[in-house]
Amino acid sequence: MFNRLEIAVLPQGPRFASTLRLWVDGCEVVAVAVEEGGRGPFAADALRTDRPSPLAATSEARRVELGEPECTGGCCGYLSAIVERCGGLVVWSDWDGPYRDQLPLDFHFDAEQYDAELARVLADRWWEVYECPAQQGMRSWGVLG
Repeated sequence: MFNRLEIAVLPQGPRFASTLRLWVDGCEVVAVAVEEGGRGPFAADALRTDRPSPLAATSEARRVELGEPECTGGCCGYLSAIVERCGGLVVWSDWDGPYRDQLPLDFHFDAEQYDAELARVLADRWWEVYECPAQQGMRSWGVLG
């Protein structure tokens, strides 16, 4: 049986730009692994239009940062996993994070469902409209993503 991925974009808040919330089988992965106050990746970094999303699974395994605790990843470490496509399967494995006793087990997604969910969230760019002008300027100057 496959795991099921759901991705939502949260609006920017007082502290962070828009971020992703990642659910697997209805459970919010980052909140469980890094505790309350943690956050998923920035939407602008994970949902790029100028190159493939880091969440896009390929046959080349690579480590992808999926979240960080409230104190930031530079303090306690990032939540990350190896993301790899194996035929009709996308696997998130070999987890690393700030709280080793709270890391998820491996996830195995049906590649078609995974690709469809990523395509859905990539196509819905509502969050770009609400990005504050300072962030837009920094992005155009190459300071952000």
